[in-house]
Amino acid sequence: MGVMRVATWNVNSIRSRVGRVVDWMIRDDIDVLAMQEIKCKPDQFPLEQFTAAGYEVELHGFSQWNGVAVASRLPMENVRIGFPRMPGFGVVKPTAAMPASAFALDEHGLPLEARAIGVTVNGVDLWSLYVPNGRALGDPHYAYKLDWLARLLEATRETLDATPDLPLALLGDWNIAPLDIDVWDMGVFRDSTHVSEPERAAFRAFESIGMRDVVRDAGVPGYTYWDYKQLRFPRNEGMRIDFVLGSPAFARLVTGAHIERNERKGDAPSDHVPVVVDLDVETEMDDDRPMIF
Repeated sequence: MGVMRVATWNVNSIRSRVGRVVDWMIRDDIDVLAMQEIKCKPDQFPLEQFTAAGYEVELHGFSQWNGVAVASRLPMENVRIGFPRMPGFGVVKPTAAMPASAFALDEHGLPLEARAIGVTVNGVDLWSLYVPNGRALGDPHYAYKLDWLARLLEATRETLDATPDLPLALLGDWNIAPLDIDVWDMGVFRDSTHVSEPERAAFRAFESIGMRDVVRDAGVPGYTYWDYKQLRFPRNEGMRIDFVLGSPAFARLVTGAHIERNERKGDAPSDHVPVVVDLDVETEMDDDRPMIF
């Protein structure tokens, strides 16, 4: 068997950081990267740099907000945009570039945001997810967040019930700090989103159906996000909100994991850093990998 290295990274605008992202993928020998907040439409995505580095890209994005993508140097199959019964939010706001007919709507006529894309690589089902932020307790976006998570849970449970041996991973920016140790100071977050009990209960619900936080299970400490404001990164005032939740079959494949904290350093970094997981999966590239001494 060989190693397939998968990662997730909220890149906070791929057009602003494509050089940094691709350079890191090559340097860290990444096979598959799930990206969030690409903040662009398909025709704006900087595909050339990924293609030149040997990666193909599947993406789903609207203009300057949200957006998810998967870049892989291994073949991607079974590409899915959104999950079953994914809820929408807000109102349709047509523009000349995006007429009303371009919007996909949920069962209630609300526009579906670009927050979920799934692919299959080497028999492993991988989802890049950008969970709604919630904004503030009591905000309509907070109710949307909880509904979105409930629908994702339902879809995940149905998949695992139908295919219990499927290696499945939900990768992305969950916008939830499930434990007190996942924020630098719980006092700062009192009465805030990301740490509220309903959000944490929604996260635990995935664990209750067998999904595992495989990075924490591997004993990897640390935060994955630091706000740009108030010197949060130099003071290590961060949050752990980016996760890889894996099914039992996926968890059995995990041989290692790490958080790339150094990617928060340097010029114009994203406010998130990559989270990486190694899988014991045979790939067609195993014989072509360079020897590293």
